[in-house]
Amino acid sequence: MTDTPHHPPKIELQPIGFIRSAFQSVQGMPIQTVAAAHVEGALQVLPQFQPGLRDIEGFEYLILITHLHQASEKLEVVPFMDTQSHGVFATRAPARPNRMGLSIVQLIRVHEGCLHFRGNDMLDGTPVLDIKPYVPALDVRQTEHIGWFRHGLAQLPTAQSDARMA
Repeated sequence: MTDTPHHPPKIELQPIGFIRSAFQSVQGMPIQTVAAAHVEGALQVLPQFQPGLRDIEGFEYLILITHLHQASEKLEVVPFMDTQSHGVFATRAPARPNRMGLSIVQLIRVHEGCLHFRGNDMLDGTPVLDIKPYVPALDVRQTEHIGWFRHGLAQLPTAQSDARMA
């Protein structure tokens, strides 16, 4: 059978490591890494993937692609900064069809296959699917077109904030 939109291919991913975090449940967890700038965590990379860490110490920030293993799957959500329902793809809510997450964290140090970082907004045991270096010249885009989010900017915690999810 050929892959078509009606018969998509099965995609299999494997974790390259797991998050070690003080957060054992979503209650009290930061909503985004910007709200957890000083919250530390660690990524224990599995031994077979540790050679891929070579030269990672040269980057201050990393992008972690994760599997939101305890999130639900919804197509419409009311995000924390709004009272209106939106399609999940117009939000950063964790309730996504493939439950994939993205966190930008600040690398503190690498020790024996473990990445220690700040900006932890992840649960303990979160599977990490990939790591990419954050490079501002490639990753930062300036835009004024930010949809419904413009109305919630006043509620956005700053990097110095200790905002928590209720």
